Amino acid sequence: MNAGGYHIPVLLSASIDALNVHPDGLYVDATFGGGGHSRELLTRLNQGKLFGFDQDPDAKKNTPEDDRFTLVPQNFRYLKNFLRMYGVREIDGLLADLGVSSHQFDEASRGFSIHGDAPLDMRMSQQGEKSAATIINTAEHGELIRILKRYGEVQGAARIASAICKQREEQPIQQTAELRRLIERFAPVQKRHKLLAQVFQALRIEVNDELTALEELLQQGTELLKPGGRMVVISYHSLEDRMVKYFFRSGNFDGDVKKDFYGNPITPLKVITRSAIQPGEEEMNDNTRARSARMRIAEKI
Repeated sequence: MNAGGYHIPVLLSASIDALNVHPDGLYVDATFGGGGHSRELLTRLNQGKLFGFDQDPDAKKNTPEDDRFTLVPQNFRYLKNFLRMYGVREIDGLLADLGVSSHQFDEASRGFSIHGDAPLDMRMSQQGEKSAATIINTAEHGELIRILKRYGEVQGAARIASAICKQREEQPIQQTAELRRLIERFAPVQKRHKLLAQVFQALRIEVNDELTALEELLQQGTELLKPGGRMVVISYHSLEDRMVKYFFRSGNFDGDVKKDFYGNPITPLKVITRSAIQPGEEEMNDNTRARSARMRIAEKI
């Protein structure tokens, strides 16, 4: 399969350059997807090895025919366990391009997109137990408010949660178009797209437990990195970017930099770029999904 048709990799050259690739090193692409980043990384390797992680079964179709590459069909939160199965205890670098791939958005049946109509699914792995429909139709009112506020930063979350609860009493909400029609009335026309995107994002994050998985990836990736090894993370919304920023800076998720007796910061990573790197204007024009991308780089001390 043409990886370009599956997913247009964001910040392609910049992200691989940021890894400071050693030709004989061992690397991880934690979000293999269409394989665009992995293919570029392989061009920088000689005898090196690359492991790609992806829980989406569709990603298997994009596996490059290269003996230096191994696809691990798992969520990246299990990074350490599965690398151990391959005898890997340390790595030279890790790349993660977070969020939903172009393919997942464009594949209508997956239910990620606010456009068209599809079952309310949103599972990145088809093995997941709960779908977006499960949450919409079974979560208590207070729980719906928490999900919408925390993961979507949705204004008017209580009113939207009340409307969902009222609607599902009459009939379960099973399709994306049903949910879209329900939500649209809570925003003027010019703000509907943003509100819908926030609600769908909140549900997707809850369905896939994305923020907890990201915490585990950052912690395990840091443990696995060799001194001087780099971690490069591309995120697409403020919740993810804030987590990455805090962890790179302080080694924890509250951003509180702890210091030793002498006042030196106690953190396993050194931040390479003070501010997040964004795509250039040309890339943002060519790929609309690049517009919200933020890339951060850290190096193991």
